[in-house]
Amino acid sequence: MAKLADMTKHRGFPYAMPGTGIQFVIRRANPKGATPIKALPRHARPGSGAHRIDAAFLHALWHHFGAEPFERGNLDAARLNLLFGREVVAVDKDFDPVSYEAMLVINEKIARQSFPESFEDIFEV
Repeated sequence: MAKLADMTKHRGFPYAMPGTGIQFVIRRANPKGATPIKALPRHARPGSGAHRIDAAFLHALWHHFGAEPFERGNLDAARLNLLFGREVVAVDKDFDPVSYEAMLVINEKIARQSFPESFEDIFEV
C-alpha cells in the first residue's frame, strides 16, 4: 500500500453539516494525491439548501480560523472549491492546488457580502 501524504487534521473542526450527509473534512489523505482546489461555479441562490450548506461551511471556517491564514489539511475539497477564488483565496501566488499544505485565507469582505449569516455567533441548521 502506498504511503499516504502527511495531512494536517484540524481538530475541533465540524465533521459535517448536521442532519445531512455533507462532509466538511476528510478522514485520511488520498493515496492518489490531493483533489485539486479550483474555483467552481456556484449556482445556489440565497435561501436554498445548497446556499445554507456553503454558509455553514464558511461559518465553521470563520469560527475556527478567523481572519488568519490556514492550511488546507483535511478540509473537504468539494466544499472549498465552491468558495475558492471568492470567499476563500490562496495566501501565496505560488499556490499549489494539489497540496494538503496549501495555505488559504478567508476574503472577509467578499465572504460577508455573500454569506452574512456565516459571521453570526450561532448558525441555525
